[in-house]
Amino acid sequence: TLVQDNAAGARVVKAFGQEQREIERFDEENEVLYERYFDSTRLQSFNTPLLNFMANGSTIVMLWVGGLLVVWGQLTLGELVAFYAYLLQIVGPVRQGGFLMSMASRAAASAERIMEVLDTPIAVSSPPDAIELPELRGEVEFEDVTCAYHPGRAVLQHVSFTAHPGTTVALVGATGSGKTTVANLVPRFYDVTSGRVLIDGYDVRDVDLGSLRRQVGIVMQETTLFSGTIRENIAFGRAGATDEEIDWAANAARAAEFISRLPDGYDTVVGERGVSLSGGQKQRVAIARALLMDPRILILDEFTSAVDAATERLIRAALNELMRDRTTFVIAHRLSTVRAADQILVLQRGRLVDVGTHAELLERSSIYREIHASQLAESDDVAIAKNGHARPSLAPLATTEVEVVR
Repeated sequence: TLVQDNAAGARVVKAFGQEQREIERFDEENEVLYERYFDSTRLQSFNTPLLNFMANGSTIVMLWVGGLLVVWGQLTLGELVAFYAYLLQIVGPVRQGGFLMSMASRAAASAERIMEVLDTPIAVSSPPDAIELPELRGEVEFEDVTCAYHPGRAVLQHVSFTAHPGTTVALVGATGSGKTTVANLVPRFYDVTSGRVLIDGYDVRDVDLGSLRRQVGIVMQETTLFSGTIRENIAFGRAGATDEEIDWAANAARAAEFISRLPDGYDTVVGERGVSLSGGQKQRVAIARALLMDPRILILDEFTSAVDAATERLIRAALNELMRDRTTFVIAHRLSTVRAADQILVLQRGRLVDVGTHAELLERSSIYREIHASQLAESDDVAIAKNGHARPSLAPLATTEVEVVR
């Protein structure tokens, strides 16, 4: 379960800078497994030669005694051969050898798969002379950034913008325009192909990854919780957090009320990937986790379409608390978030094609007007569906998403 959790939640582990702690947890669990396996192997190593000695010894004794009986006329040669055949069937050395060969082949196959994982090169790591980041103000600057996951296929091309501390900058564009890539470059999940990503003037390639990611909080659309208690999940990004700090974060995230109704409160086990909690509850726990971490930069997927209206209000209140005085990257699904942005950057096929406020872009950007009209149409569809009235069909618009940087 530990390996599965960390494999599924690898991005969360990296985002909260907890690689070393998870390595230590793995080492502890691996040590326990090693000791148990060693005990089992030692027992098998003792028993197998003993059983072979007993089997071979019984065969020798049977042949010696049987041979004497044949010489003395008390046993026929055919009867001796029959007894010998029965003994071979009981001992089954061939079966034992087959078992050992099967076990060895399974071990070899497992070792091969493990070595493939261990030999996978690390794509992003801290440089040998990495700079330890001080407490950040939260200024994020992209300088002529080009990024390609594969050679010759750039997903961002010559993108430049500045997000000042505490401001909101919205990135708008169709699916595949490069919005998620922008968010992934801030905590340096990937490296740029050319250009620079600067945080408070530091090139992210020159700084210690742990000191960077500890100051970048992430709340994604697909919330990742680990199969521990609610307390452990909230405190994931801040080892050693006190009960008072955890309770404060839960209250600020509007999660304390539902936690108090659970049988074991903060000690309730959430199950694998938080299966025992609803979607809205998991999101609020994730927000509390980010609040407790107190990041200066926030990457936030503002996803509330899958929850009811009451839960949506709670999540929005929690998000407002989380976004206060922080530079925040938000993948938004509501026009209200875009309207409130200090700047809106319009992306198309990996290029930055326009910059301005909501009002300015409505006047001059056809791409932004199309996105705006698309979302208005979706809002009308939802409202009419709730009222139970049909609506005349509209011409299809390009499928788009809105991503916000604050």
